[in-house]
Amino acid sequence: MDPNPHLNEDHPPIDFWLQPIRAFASHKLSGAILLLAAAATAIVWANSPWAASYLALRDMRVTVGAGDFALSKPLLLWINDGLMAMFFFLVGLEIKREVLGGELASLRKAALPIAGALGGVVLPAVIFTAFNAGGPGRAGWGVPMATDIAFALGVLALLGDRVPLGLKIFLTALAIVDDLAAIVVIAVFYTDTILLFSLAAGGLGLLAAILASRLGVRNSVFYFLLGMAVWLAFLKSGVHATLAAVLMAMTIPAKTRIRREEFARRTHGLIDSLEREERAHLGVFLNQTQQHLLADLEQAIERSTAPLQRLEHALVPVVAFLVMPLFALANAGVTLGADLGASVGDPVFLGVLLGLVVGKQAGIFGAAWLAVKLGLAELPAGVRWRQLWGVAVLGGIGFTMSLFIGGLAFSGSPLEDVAKLGTLSGSLISGLAGWALLRFSKPSAK
Repeated sequence: MDPNPHLNEDHPPIDFWLQPIRAFASHKLSGAILLLAAAATAIVWANSPWAASYLALRDMRVTVGAGDFALSKPLLLWINDGLMAMFFFLVGLEIKREVLGGELASLRKAALPIAGALGGVVLPAVIFTAFNAGGPGRAGWGVPMATDIAFALGVLALLGDRVPLGLKIFLTALAIVDDLAAIVVIAVFYTDTILLFSLAAGGLGLLAAILASRLGVRNSVFYFLLGMAVWLAFLKSGVHATLAAVLMAMTIPAKTRIRREEFARRTHGLIDSLEREERAHLGVFLNQTQQHLLADLEQAIERSTAPLQRLEHALVPVVAFLVMPLFALANAGVTLGADLGASVGDPVFLGVLLGLVVGKQAGIFGAAWLAVKLGLAELPAGVRWRQLWGVAVLGGIGFTMSLFIGGLAFSGSPLEDVAKLGTLSGSLISGLAGWALLRFSKPSAK
């Protein structure tokens, strides 16, 4: 018997050591846990004796390129404008997938989440404006508009089977429409100046991507390089670069080259040929025929998968385990000083807090209820009104997009920390209240 079963060809040592990491990464709550840990670390660090190092790290200038082709920005902006482009690219892929073949593919299916999302966008903005109209914080009306899908779905995952599938689908579709509305707000209302030459260059890049998609180009590296050029053009134009990421996502091909039936027939034939060749060839290395068969099998797999889904599958772990935790670490570090009492009474804090806690749940639930009563939509199967209310409350978890918009609205201003405090407080209250409502509601009938 092998004295160490982990040290053999089937189970190399690296598999043994990586097993706990893989188990964590595959857990439904892993992304939300990392995001929460990063936010908590940022808050503790920003209020510790080493707070100066936190600010110095965020403000450290990082230069990419050389000479006239160099781009130099603080680390915070590289994260918010650069790394977050991957987050928005992923959002764009999700929007396209849902519109083409998901919960937003038909008006009847999309009516309920669209209604809820619009209500959850408008009412929080109205509440914030009521507190800040004419004041120094009026630019922050977009802060309490968006729902953080990672945290919201994380709360639902904690509830397990108590939450029907229809409720999870509704929340996902709602958050996607919510993100789309936030992207439009960023593009239209948080853009100061526009350089038309750079914007035109970005537009030409997008046209090139659309043409390539029409011609059948499916190479991910090609779209990545073209996307980098479009991102840079938008960054120089004054229009926020996140819009470039979303628009590039819309150009990614969403069709497969072979149908499922053809894929099944072809792969079965290739596997049968491989098995016959394996019985005839017992060498240590593959022979030429086996290599050709494996290459054909790999090509069949590639042709049976849409580039959109392939990119989405590859980006999900990168965004969940790298981009969003780094964003939280860089942006959630609010200082809780002696003026905490003044911050809590500030109109910006109240507008964000009440916008998330009151505006989101009332807007989402009220608009969804009205859409159902008017016959424009219907409740998902197995979902009760109290459960829908619980999800509407979870819609007040605004973390990622709220912090992002707050940084755009109040960049460099003391009000940025006030908006962060309102976002963190409102998101925490909404998360706990939504969990309690769903945890103690009557489960749906099986």
